[in-house]
Amino acid sequence: MNIAVVGLSHKTAPVDVREKLSIPTPQTEAAIAHLCGYPHIEEAAILSTCNRLEIYIVTSETDGGIREASQFLSEYGKLPLHHLRQHLFVLLHEDAVTHLMRVSAGLDSLVLGEGQILSQVKHTHKLGQQCNGVGRILNSLFKKSIEAGKRVRSETSIGTGAVSISSAAVELAQIKVQNLAAYRVAILGAGKMARLLVQHLLSKGAHRIAIVNRSMAGAQELAKQFPDANLHLYTLDQMDGVLAESDLVFTSTAATEPLLNRAKLETFLAPTQNLMLIDISVPRNVDADVNDLPHVHVFNVDDLKAVVAQNQESRRQMALEAEVLLEQEVDAFQAWWRSLETVSTIKSLQDKMETIRTQELEKALSRLGPEFADKHQGIIEALSKGIVSKILHDPMVQLRAQQDIEARRRAMDTLSVLFNLDAEVQSSRQFG
Repeated sequence: MNIAVVGLSHKTAPVDVREKLSIPTPQTEAAIAHLCGYPHIEEAAILSTCNRLEIYIVTSETDGGIREASQFLSEYGKLPLHHLRQHLFVLLHEDAVTHLMRVSAGLDSLVLGEGQILSQVKHTHKLGQQCNGVGRILNSLFKKSIEAGKRVRSETSIGTGAVSISSAAVELAQIKVQNLAAYRVAILGAGKMARLLVQHLLSKGAHRIAIVNRSMAGAQELAKQFPDANLHLYTLDQMDGVLAESDLVFTSTAATEPLLNRAKLETFLAPTQNLMLIDISVPRNVDADVNDLPHVHVFNVDDLKAVVAQNQESRRQMALEAEVLLEQEVDAFQAWWRSLETVSTIKSLQDKMETIRTQELEKALSRLGPEFADKHQGIIEALSKGIVSKILHDPMVQLRAQQDIEARRRAMDTLSVLFNLDAEVQSSRQFG
């Protein structure tokens, strides 16, 4: 079996492509079932965030698995494969392992060291298990990657003061308007990103903040986290009136279709009203045609790159420290993964030894007679098991620990020949 990742990110695809391939949680189970239905994909997990869509697979045939994952993305996003391919990246084996660990540690994020991605990787792992897409290999990979992400954050300072997408959005707004305290602000959405928006807006002096959410309960839950802030709460059916009274709007909802477009804004905005929209959702909450309105200025997640770049340099040295830690974690996973190749040989060797042991034990007990056998069988059986276990211990430890792939395979072949192990042991090995 081989591990591969096929995907796209803020580094390879613009937001108008990424939003077509965003897979919300309710659709994940069907997507994983579709992927695992392909002939060459044994396991699958889907990491979908505002900045990336990545499919991790365990495949029995690398080229076939990659082709199937790419075809799935083409069909899901309704994008011709020849158009999509220019935005995709493909990583195999150790590169795929390293990539997920870097993602978990925040080293591949738009915002270097951002913390939210680790919880998203945890969510992907949990969802993959619930949807029966994550098996033995991906389970181990995700667990190890989550541990690596935690270790990087605890043993380096890369997360200290690291800006999130939300804080970058607030910083962009401050650059554009200078004085946030003078602006009437509205936030569409009440999830984690919205909570971070409120937190950063308050720290920058904003105090007239309206929350517009699909449910009032969600807005109230958000407001409880900021008891000292006078947040004004509204439901989505009140959005038009709220936006008509706002100067600056952030959108951060899970809507799969735009909430705002040119036609809608024209129904309630005065012809000369200035409005700034900062859309940090993927798929986008604001349609591209809003850019045609002369007094409305729209920014999306891709526009945050310049802001983020100013904050990156101070964390680059910390990132180098993190890379050293990740090398250790990758090596540990690789050692486990390589050891899987030895499983069939070790199992066959153990089975053969156990067969010999039980046969010889039965012969000995029959010669000793029933009275002796009944009285001492347990002791003799424990003795025989102990002898076999000790004889096998060193060969199995050495076989698992062998780092050189060719040397390990030669040792396995030698064991198979010397002990006349089943021929299928040779043909069933596909790891490495």
